[in-house]
Amino acid sequence: AYFLTSFLRFSFLLMELTLAMSSRLLFLSFLNWEREAEETEQLARFVIGGPPDIICPVDVWDKWMAELARRSNRQRESGAFLLGTKKKVRRIHEFVFYDDVDPDALSTGIVVIDGRRLGWLWEHCRRTGLEVVADVHVHPRGFGQSRSDQANPVIAEVGHKAIIIPDFATGSTSPGGIGVYEYLGARR
Repeated sequence: AYFLTSFLRFSFLLMELTLAMSSRLLFLSFLNWEREAEETEQLARFVIGGPPDIICPVDVWDKWMAELARRSNRQRESGAFLLGTKKKVRRIHEFVFYDDVDPDALSTGIVVIDGRRLGWLWEHCRRTGLEVVADVHVHPRGFGQSRSDQANPVIAEVGHKAIIIPDFATGSTSPGGIGVYEYLGARR
């Protein structure tokens, strides 16, 4: 029974890693995901030559993708800061929505955050011991990065990851159907 359980878990991880290869974003759906994450990273190194860049428990991801879809109302962009830990791999623990930080962030139909409103976010990070590991926002159609996204990153820090979800987060939100971009500096 142990062998069969281990084999099935390995098969599930291999399938999940195959789906995650293009975006190097991995969702974990295990109860003990911290321990399982280490095993997944080892398997990822074997399958794709390195660990995934970002890991998020599937229940956390699904819950907050539904909230992104609700907030967009299929009419406007919405987004969130993804809080977690940055060690070898970025692990997402919490979403903080842009319009919770700045109530006017979505009022123009695109994301515009008043930097004076970010103090609450930084204080929340200090209080919880988490940090911004990435950001996510929705687009009306594809997951490609717009010129505006490139020129105006939410966090203009080299290495910062931005995730773009197509179709106002009402369709697929899984690896392979989303965009993951890394800020290179100098508006690239």
